[in-house]
Amino acid sequence: MSDSSPSRGAASWRPSISIVDHIHIDDEGRSLTEPLRNDIRLLGTILGDTVRTHSGDDIFDLVEGSRRDAFRIRRGELDRDNLADRYADIDIAVALPIIRAFSHFALLSNLAEDIHRERRRRIHVRAGDPPQTSSLAATYSRLAAADLSDAAVGAALADATVVPVITAHPTETRRRSVFEAQHRITDLLRAHLRQDPTPEEDEEIIEGIRRQILTLWQTALIRLERPRIEDEIRTGLRYYDAAFFEVVPKINTQVRQALRGAYPDAGIEDQPMIRMGSWIGGDRDGNPYVTEEVVGFSTTMAARTAIGHYLEQLEVLGMEMSLSTRLTVPFDALYALTGTSPEDPSADEPCRIALRHIRSRLAAKATAMFGEDVMRTSDLYLVDGSAPYETAGELLADLDVIDAALRANSDEIIADDRLRTLREGVRTFGFNLYGLDMRQNSDMHEEVVAELIAWAGVHPDYTSLDEDERVALLSTELTSRRPLIGPDAELSELATKELGIVRAAAKAVALYGPEAVPNYIISMCQSVSDMLEAMILLKEAGLFDPNDGSPRSTVRVVPLFETIEDLQQGAATILAALDVPFYRKLVESQRGIQEIMLGYSDSNKDGGYMAANWALYRGELDLVEAAKKAGIRLRLFHGRGGTVGRGGGPSYDAILAQPPGAVQGSLRITEQGEVIAAKYSEPVKAARNLETLLAATIESSLLDVEGLGDDSESAYRDMDEIAALARAAYSKLVHETPGFVEYFTSSTPLSEIGALNIGSRPASRKQTKAISDLRAIPWVLSWSQSRVMLPGWYGTGSAFEQWIDGDESKLATLRRYYEEWPFFTSVMSNMAQVMAKSDMGLANRYAQLVPDEELRDKVFGMIVDEHERTIKMYFTITGTNDLLADNPALKRSVYNRFPYLEPLNLLQIELLRQFRAGEDSPRIRRGIQLTMNGLATALRNSG
Repeated sequence: MSDSSPSRGAASWRPSISIVDHIHIDDEGRSLTEPLRNDIRLLGTILGDTVRTHSGDDIFDLVEGSRRDAFRIRRGELDRDNLADRYADIDIAVALPIIRAFSHFALLSNLAEDIHRERRRRIHVRAGDPPQTSSLAATYSRLAAADLSDAAVGAALADATVVPVITAHPTETRRRSVFEAQHRITDLLRAHLRQDPTPEEDEEIIEGIRRQILTLWQTALIRLERPRIEDEIRTGLRYYDAAFFEVVPKINTQVRQALRGAYPDAGIEDQPMIRMGSWIGGDRDGNPYVTEEVVGFSTTMAARTAIGHYLEQLEVLGMEMSLSTRLTVPFDALYALTGTSPEDPSADEPCRIALRHIRSRLAAKATAMFGEDVMRTSDLYLVDGSAPYETAGELLADLDVIDAALRANSDEIIADDRLRTLREGVRTFGFNLYGLDMRQNSDMHEEVVAELIAWAGVHPDYTSLDEDERVALLSTELTSRRPLIGPDAELSELATKELGIVRAAAKAVALYGPEAVPNYIISMCQSVSDMLEAMILLKEAGLFDPNDGSPRSTVRVVPLFETIEDLQQGAATILAALDVPFYRKLVESQRGIQEIMLGYSDSNKDGGYMAANWALYRGELDLVEAAKKAGIRLRLFHGRGGTVGRGGGPSYDAILAQPPGAVQGSLRITEQGEVIAAKYSEPVKAARNLETLLAATIESSLLDVEGLGDDSESAYRDMDEIAALARAAYSKLVHETPGFVEYFTSSTPLSEIGALNIGSRPASRKQTKAISDLRAIPWVLSWSQSRVMLPGWYGTGSAFEQWIDGDESKLATLRRYYEEWPFFTSVMSNMAQVMAKSDMGLANRYAQLVPDEELRDKVFGMIVDEHERTIKMYFTITGTNDLLADNPALKRSVYNRFPYLEPLNLLQIELLRQFRAGEDSPRIRRGIQLTMNGLATALRNSG
């Protein structure tokens, strides 16, 4: 749009075509989803009955009328103004039950869709179809077809590890009561799916669903107060009992057995491939509420969760293993473990005695670490003076004795059940449960280290030194065991706090083992000194030891490259760090592995969707080459959010889209927000999603998945040009348009995200209005709520249009990339998924919240033009007229469910208008927050 067309931003503007018109459902698609629609109708009917009974006919009529009108809007039978007018000046007492009804419907629809996916998978399995892409079974078939040698597999999967890292997120604030009600509804739907119930049994299932939906309706969806970090820690821990304790050990066992069976000489080790990580309680970048007490709470609660689980499983095993010496073959090591003999009549059930002995030692360990007040009585009474376990390895060794005894008696079928899951669980989770990453911004490190160096008299003004001088000074300090400060040092509040946090991490390592805090991440890392400054803090806390020229640390220093420039310079930074002699020795002592984190969010906010994705790919290529040059092993940590704008999208495709050599058997990846619940809230979903991560990691490590062959360099040059054009188009809007920040803050719920107790973390790193200081989650969440989805597409259409510029050969090149290059395919597919969730008609209504009419017209006009241009170029390149042609499951979801978002968006706009006009009541605030959570639930990956 040109500046001479202001009507685009006016209230009367209408999109020339609805986004639904770019999504095509055929008769086959409708028939495939008929069981899903039946489930949704069932859940919706029960919810409607509940609303009518408990909120009255008037509210029910408003909800039902809104639902009907939303579908009429989708079909083009009703103007959106009609529904919006119904909500004008709505009383909050009326608005709240409508918001709750549609939020609950979004949640229930998610459950129905999950069950439908299970239904479709079962149909495929029963039909004898080939294994589903992204499953481990399909991966094993691909490996077999590639005819790989055992040596090649062993080399590629040495130190193999896949670590989902759970992080906090403002839209994932559901209470445990809601979480558990969802579980019960899912189990009831699954029973309905898998059984052939009699009419009486069917009625019992339906009655159970009614009971749970009523419970949900009368349970507050979100807390009244701002969640504390302790609340977020507890929220993250709930997924272990819900799924991880059951699923992770089983997958680790299965993949190890499968690989050893296919490649017996590959040397596949016992170490689990999947481990768990967390940032909740250790990530203090921009979060002033992370303290040493919070670090202690996170690591202690994790350990209590792990050991509590082991004690529960040991108790159940003790009840199950009633094997008698009169009916089994004696096993000497088992008697040695318990200090009994086969002749002892009281030792007739040696497995039970051994398990009681193990429980006693573990209970003693738990009591010593946590105190008696948190122990279960059934465990506490077992404490009999037995020596507590020092390490999880000792516990595992004793469990291995019971396993060996069972196998010696040909009882493998017993050994391979609960005991095997427990043994693998101990191997996977240890006493620490997860690795808590520490993270802080490099600016904070610089400030604290400057103070420490000045206090110690090393240099009065560290910040005045250039980079070479800083590296020299820091290297001197890091090769000496002399601490910079003593216990009597008088430090600033910041330095005291930062040192306290790192010392709390050191205490956790001492208590729960080195895996408790395995990484220290430096945000906005731009230089070698940024890395070494963090090591100064580790040294002061005793987590780094110069060790007379043979440095040691169980904590890896992980630079996080976030902006496009930092990604471009990342390889040079790492090579420069490895040129520092002591640092090179440290990496060698850590199995020669250098971990590097890649920031998807800030690079996107910095340069836009296409430029950021290409900067990450190019950066990874450079890092792979740098690692080869330096003779080290590279491990990449992908800081992906739930949305495509923050690196989200289908995990399998995203991993296969990595450049050659970037995976190497290892992958760490953040999991955030409502995506965590969508992936890991119960065992079936968790197993499927963890399998996907593992399958993609194995394939990317062992197979040539890039597909470019000899054309790779020309493809890279083409993408360099396209990315530069995309960044320029994005920057013209975001960084160069006067008033853009005002438009953004006014046309989205950004301000309310900070004001409405959503999440424990402030919305910005600093108290400024600069886009660069805004945290990525609020940036993306705000655009998602307003249905613009700008971070997932803006600038791409202009780049393609300008690069092709009427040249048919260039268009043919892009079409070939789309067919053959996983990176380009993934980028295009993810963009299309985002655009399918956008709605410029709704976005226009959010734009009306901008007071400055000229600014509103200008910015919204630019957004609409680029939106239309990007869809047009997507269709031109892909040869389709359907945004979701390659994702039928999402297509059906968008088509069937998205009309239910209409009331939530329109009510959010109305409540934002009232709130900004001065109606600052607690109920208005709660209504806005509920719309945010309802939309996040419905969109499933909104921030």
